[in-house]
Amino acid sequence: MADKIENLTIGEFARACGVNVETIRYYQRRGLLFEPRKPLGGVRHYGESDVARMGFIKTAQRLGFTLEEVALLLKLDDGTHCSEAATVAQHKLAQVRARLADLSRMETVLADLVARCRKGRGNISCPRISSLHNASVGPGSKEKRMPRSTHRSPHNK
Repeated sequence: MADKIENLTIGEFARACGVNVETIRYYQRRGLLFEPRKPLGGVRHYGESDVARMGFIKTAQRLGFTLEEVALLLKLDDGTHCSEAATVAQHKLAQVRARLADLSRMETVLADLVARCRKGRGNISCPRISSLHNASVGPGSKEKRMPRSTHRSPHNK
C-alpha cells in the first residue's frame, strides 16, 4: 500500500502535483486551495487531501471548466448539492457540444479546401481560398458568412 502523503512543504506539494509554487499561491488567493495554518516560526505543510484537491482542479480544467466554475464545483462538493453540480455540468456539456459542432463545420470546410487545392495546377494564388469567405464556421455560426476582405494580395493585381 502506498505511503500516505503528509507534511509536504509548498515546493514538495508543487512537485507532487506537477505545478509550480506560484500556481499554488494563485489558487490559494482565488480560494481554490486552502492555505494551511503556519505554526509559529514554522513552515506550512500540505497533505493528501490538498494533493487530491489539486488533482480535481487540474482535471476540471482539462475538461474545459473555468476557474470560476471549478470554484463553484468545489463549493458544491459536500454531497448535498448534486442538483446544482448537475446544472453546472449540463451547462458545460452544452458548451462542449456547441464547440464540437463548430469544429465539425470547420473540419468540413477545411477538408473541402484541401481537396480542391490538390486538384489545382499550381496557381500562384489559390482561388480556393475564396471558398472560405462563403463558409459557415466559427462559434455559434449556423448561417453566418465570413466577411470578404477588401485587401488584395500583391499576387492578385
